[in-house]
Amino acid sequence: MFEEKVTDIVGLYLDPPERAVVLCVDEKSQIQALDRTQPGLPLKKGRAATMTHDYKRHGTTTLFAALDVKSGRVIGECQPRHRAKEFLKFLRRIDRHVPKAREVHLVLDNYATHKTPEVTAWLAKHPRFRMHFTLTSASWLNMVERFFAEITTRRIRRGSYASVGDLEAAIYDYLLQHNTSPKPFTWTKSAEDILARERRALNALDEIRGNR
Repeated sequence: MFEEKVTDIVGLYLDPPERAVVLCVDEKSQIQALDRTQPGLPLKKGRAATMTHDYKRHGTTTLFAALDVKSGRVIGECQPRHRAKEFLKFLRRIDRHVPKAREVHLVLDNYATHKTPEVTAWLAKHPRFRMHFTLTSASWLNMVERFFAEITTRRIRRGSYASVGDLEAAIYDYLLQHNTSPKPFTWTKSAEDILARERRALNALDEIRGNR
């Protein structure tokens, strides 16, 4: 199963189908709107910028994101929760965004919300959508995680938000800036390289167990 998943998804990254869009999809849930009680000190010569660790919580939001592997652009939408209802809403947004003549290949995790009867029924009516699920322990295969890491370190953690609305406005502002001059992430490892590394790790583990 692991070998099949890796070969399938890495194949999409390195040799995508013609006339198709490959999107890496996930939800970054429970993003907290934290209002810092004191302003941080700016960067100056001889001292790094600082931020207070005391803050007030003002609720949370969930960022649904779809990273276009080829262009680097991101379709993003903030929603209050991450149930099947919200996921379906995001699928409809993707459907509106991608030209109808293109197939849509989605790389996403095995989360139960992505496989409910409602989602399955919607996909049956939209056959241009193809789902490619990663294994539970292989979220690193999903390149949208790199985007989540960037927006977290460059924007979310640096801000102070008096409300969920302020937090979502900051997220949408970052998305707008990102999509103005997007830079796609580059996947370099072949499926063969990944599987060979996995086999070496398993062999090493077997040796350790055998030495006990």
